Amino acid sequence: MWTRITAPFYKILAWLRRRSTIVKALLAAAAALCAVATLKLTHFFVASEAIHFLGILVLIYKLTTLKTCSGLSLKAQELTATFLASRLCCSFFMERDIHTVLDCLILVSTLWIVYKMRFELKSTYISKLDNMPLYYVIVPCAILAMLVHPRTYQGRPVRMLWAFAVYLESISVLPQLKMIQNAKIIEPFTAHYVFALGIARFLGCAHWIIKVYKSSGRYLYLVGAGYIWFPMVLLAEIVQTFILADFCYYYIKGLMDGRLIVYMPMHSHASAHLV
Repeated sequence: MWTRITAPFYKILAWLRRRSTIVKALLAAAAALCAVATLKLTHFFVASEAIHFLGILVLIYKLTTLKTCSGLSLKAQELTATFLASRLCCSFFMERDIHTVLDCLILVSTLWIVYKMRFELKSTYISKLDNMPLYYVIVPCAILAMLVHPRTYQGRPVRMLWAFAVYLESISVLPQLKMIQNAKIIEPFTAHYVFALGIARFLGCAHWIIKVYKSSGRYLYLVGAGYIWFPMVLLAEIVQTFILADFCYYYIKGLMDGRLIVYMPMHSHASAHLV
């Protein structure tokens, strides 16, 4: 079934590989313009969350059909569930909009993946490769959230919880990248998921960059007044985009070359060669 679904996609990739460099560049520019036009009609964060959910659907397909979670980091999924639960709690006080609905949907799906990995498919989970201690990620985010958080009409615990979710989201993928580095190889489904995370992070970062640009830099000027929440949010978005940028580059390059399996070189934590 999956082969029938993806066959047209790979035919398009094969056609693209036969084009000249100039044609590829023109097609990439056209695709970028179409993407910008599409994003103008929607919200960057909505698009980001939708792409994140599509990545999760790929994992769900893998777990239900292949009956294996090899190559997938349980710790990264638990961190994802943690920041989603934190953000969802805050959403009921601060937003209650489409973001709340999408966060709830993604959280339920992530918890289902955690359950499958911990119980039904635990024999296929390679725990020795998923060896990044969670406190390396959670503790710094918690400390930073207590020091730097937004100033809103909500109580301070809610504001700190919101900041914790923002900071944790920015580095929640690190256990997955660490596991890829340990394994030196990553199978296609997990690669598709990590790539979807990279695109989602890029859209979130683009939202804040455009917001700063449209405000003529007013958000950055707030630093001089001692209010550094907005610059910290922007920094968090840039960090999470940078973490996955290398992986996304080699993922796209590999697809254009007709390669599906990701090999992690020794010299980089986040880079990937497709072989």
